[in-house]
Amino acid sequence: MADRKASAIWEGTLKAGKGSMHFAGYDGPFTFASRFEEGKGTNPEELLGAAHAGCYSMALSGGLTEAGFTPEKIETTAHVALRNVDGKATITHIQLVSKAKVPGITLEKFLEIAEATKLGCPVSRALSGVEISLEAELVP
Repeated sequence: MADRKASAIWEGTLKAGKGSMHFAGYDGPFTFASRFEEGKGTNPEELLGAAHAGCYSMALSGGLTEAGFTPEKIETTAHVALRNVDGKATITHIQLVSKAKVPGITLEKFLEIAEATKLGCPVSRALSGVEISLEAELVP
C-alpha cells in the first residue's frame, strides 16, 4: 500500500480570494463561486467525487474479476451533494451511477457485487458518515 498527498493554497478572503489544488501533476483553480455557486473552476467536492468514482470503478473491477468475470468497461459518476445543514456547508449525500459492460454475468450477480463494492471500496469506507446510494446498470 502507498501513502498519497495533495496540497492546496488559498489566497485572500473567503468570498474574494482564490485558490489552487495540486496533486500528481494536476493543478486546479478554485474560488468561492466555483464551490458554492456556478463559477468557473473546480472544488473539493468535485475532486472527492472523482476520487470516489475512480475508487469504485477499480474496486468493482476487482470484485467482478474475483467472482470469475472479466469486465470490459466500467464508467462511474459520483454526484456529490453539498447542502447547508445547521448553518454549515455539509456533504450530505453521494450518488454513484455506474454502468458496466461485463460479458456472461447475470443482472442479479452483477447487482450483488456492485452493492458489496459500494460498501467496501476504500473511499466509501472513508466516507462512512455520508449517505451513499448506488444506481448500477449492465450495458451491452
